[in-house]
Amino acid sequence: MKASSATPSSPPKPPAFIWGVLTAIALLLCLRLQLYPVLSFLEPHTAPPVQACPQVDSLVPKINEAIWEGTLQATASDSFKARAVDWLAGAIRIPTEAFDNMEAVGVDPRWNVFGDLHAYLAEAFPLVYANFKVRTVNTYGLWYEWTGSDTSLKPMLLMAHQDVVPVEPSTVSQWTHPPFSGYFDGHRIWGRGSSDDKNGLIGILSALEVLLENSFTPTRTLILAFGFDEEVTGLEGAAQLAKALLDTYGGNSFALVVDEGGGVIEQFGVAAAFLGVAEKGYLDVVVQVTAPGGHSSIPPDHTSIGILAAMLVQIEDTPHPVQLTRESTPYHTFQCLAAYGQTMTPAVKRLIEDSASSDAALHALEATLSKNPLYKAQIQTTTAIDVIRGGVKANALPEQVQALINHRILSESSVAAVHAYDAALLQPLAERFNLTFKAFGSEMSEPLLSASGALTMEGLYPLEPAPVSPTHGAEAEAFRLLSGSIRATFDSRRGAAAGGESVVVVPASGTGNTDTQFYWSLSPHIFRYGHSGSAHVRGEDDDILNGIHTVDEYIDADDFVEIIRFYLTLILNVDESKVV
Repeated sequence: MKASSATPSSPPKPPAFIWGVLTAIALLLCLRLQLYPVLSFLEPHTAPPVQACPQVDSLVPKINEAIWEGTLQATASDSFKARAVDWLAGAIRIPTEAFDNMEAVGVDPRWNVFGDLHAYLAEAFPLVYANFKVRTVNTYGLWYEWTGSDTSLKPMLLMAHQDVVPVEPSTVSQWTHPPFSGYFDGHRIWGRGSSDDKNGLIGILSALEVLLENSFTPTRTLILAFGFDEEVTGLEGAAQLAKALLDTYGGNSFALVVDEGGGVIEQFGVAAAFLGVAEKGYLDVVVQVTAPGGHSSIPPDHTSIGILAAMLVQIEDTPHPVQLTRESTPYHTFQCLAAYGQTMTPAVKRLIEDSASSDAALHALEATLSKNPLYKAQIQTTTAIDVIRGGVKANALPEQVQALINHRILSESSVAAVHAYDAALLQPLAERFNLTFKAFGSEMSEPLLSASGALTMEGLYPLEPAPVSPTHGAEAEAFRLLSGSIRATFDSRRGAAAGGESVVVVPASGTGNTDTQFYWSLSPHIFRYGHSGSAHVRGEDDDILNGIHTVDEYIDADDFVEIIRFYLTLILNVDESKVV
């Protein structure tokens, strides 16, 4: 696929002096007023080549070509779709909900339902269980291993999680079909987990069952790791699995790791596969104000709640700065969308193109993206005030109040940088309200004998931004292999290989965190991708999220079959690759 080469014609050039003055004014306005898209016609322009977002060819297996062709033919039948629906529906019917307040495995009986899922998987996928060594970690973490004939090759690791977000009991009546019914209406499979993440779990196992039915034997060892508490931090599941894998195989021992994540979405008139190569970091910050209590009939000028409110206003009114750099993953995302998007606004498209060589355009692009909340979240450490506690009675001054603030940390930043920024924001207010101030373990003020109270800031669950998986150069073979597998899967369903438009693979950064946060030491090539969402490319569906984490979660049955095809293709391509 080629990007459009059409560019606006340049106007006649004025005399050099006037040209220089006009250009200077234009650049000044770009930097100060972010009007680059409006005024950029003053500059001559040549669109950069599509190399801004290079695409690899569709990659199909060669050594295992006959097996690949056979599995594609088999998975194209109505009988196989019915079988795939049954596989996924059966898993959905087992309510493996993970709750925030669960106690440890072995203590909290709510974990026991995962044993029911394990029994179901063993029954549903007999060939997988006959050929893989299956172990459990911390009772419910699943570790499968299929040893290849060439143990000198680094294994591939495929991940998914068994747990689902709980269904709020008060919303059950709002579901079109019961949330754990696995109901199939001839088009969609309904139920909690159908899109997050039992489609990935069952998609992987289905692909392997089909490969085994077609007499495939691996050259490269394949490992599966399925956690069971991804929705509630992953500490009981993925964290324990990662430790077991590290103890067994050592650091940097896997060729690549693929977990849940991005999928295929139509953006700006092009089918784009968003392949997650990075994730933002994470930090919860507790801001606490303490002050003397007393009767509310004799209040101070500012109660602890009033002081905290002033601080929260300061935090929201002074967000972390947006930051778009040419080296960042979001920048590469927008470069790809500009290179291949057919319906992007010409001014924005040109702005993205020009930003590759113009700092003025880069700053203007940063300002333009900041106007869209979705895009802004990609280029900023975000701040969300989510919880507030304080006060117990109308006639009693609150002695202690606190707020919980959630940050998702930009890849170019760090936990320490967020600590420093947040503490600097509240330092003047601590002085204004005459409070002692301790932030993240450090004393921020001298002891005050006449202090009116105290301000403390504490960080919880700190997670640095994930290492970015290579997407360019000699170190990016795993990215290219995965990209080629994505395109081959997409083409196999739509005939794009015969002349139609294929999917554009776009490197992307996750704003949330998957179980891969525990696996960084196992490989520098970690990807978040599940190949879901193809129904949206065909224009059959408007709900891009498919009800994930809310009422009426579902998945298109044809999309689920394509997910199985994706894993089939990826497993075969990686198995015969000599470059990873």
